[in-house]
Amino acid sequence: MSDPLAQVIALLRPRAIFAKGISGAGRWAVSYTAFGQPGFCAVLEGECRLAVVGEAPVVLAAGDFVLLPATPAFTMSSLAPATPRPIDPRASDPEAGAAAEEVRHGRADGPADVRLRGGYFLFESPDAGLIVSLLPAMIHIHGDDRLAALVRLFGDEAGGQRAGRELVLTRLVEILLVEALRAAQGPGAPPGLLRGLADARIATALRRMHGDAERAWTVAALAGEAGLSRSAFFERFSRTVGLRPMEYLLAWRMALAKDLLRSRAHALDDVARRVGYGSASTFSTAFARHVGTPPGRFGRDALRD
Repeated sequence: MSDPLAQVIALLRPRAIFAKGISGAGRWAVSYTAFGQPGFCAVLEGECRLAVVGEAPVVLAAGDFVLLPATPAFTMSSLAPATPRPIDPRASDPEAGAAAEEVRHGRADGPADVRLRGGYFLFESPDAGLIVSLLPAMIHIHGDDRLAALVRLFGDEAGGQRAGRELVLTRLVEILLVEALRAAQGPGAPPGLLRGLADARIATALRRMHGDAERAWTVAALAGEAGLSRSAFFERFSRTVGLRPMEYLLAWRMALAKDLLRSRAHALDDVARRVGYGSASTFSTAFARHVGTPPGRFGRDALRD
């Protein structure tokens, strides 16, 4: 059966940018402006405080991992209060930080109270905003040794210049994303894809949509796959995923269509069939309404990019 989480990661096409060591001692605080791209942080030793705009502040301890799919503004600090020093993450070239030495906050000498490995990467897909909107704003994983080990490996690879570095970093980022996202699945997650995948009935419908996008799905047919009545399925899917079933299906189909059009390997009628439309003209009308440009022009523009 299709794996929606793996398909979402594949469509996002993550690309590694940089990772760096971060440490702090004494009283310190840094306040970052919104970055917009996905960022992560793993605590290797000690504790610190993280306050992400729109989320409740949390204390991070050794072994914790945080993923911010769109990295809004946030403040990181020692547990003792301090006046934040503003930092604009866009003010410097991210590539220049790939092999940078550890960044120190607070007291410059003596042992560090906390050591972290933090980094940023990019989602190359133009549909990233849509998919990220289905993910929690902050994913905080506590005490997951697998993720901590992966981040250490990522940092070691990012700090070197070994052959195949970019390929290894890209694969590690994909693994980090999958590990973080599946660890965050659960009924307590906010409405979105992860919460939907944690609900056995809704997850079945999601897998069917992802695995057979060309089928002429109806709410009744999806409800049957989930073993629910039509009304119960509609309410449960909408509440759990945050989109109505047909809204989610349309969004997924259009994301697939964009990926196919960018590849330039399929005729328009083949793309239409693969995403559930009986004719190229019907698909073209739906695509133009959803995306704002006809599929032919979208494909040509993507080729120029």
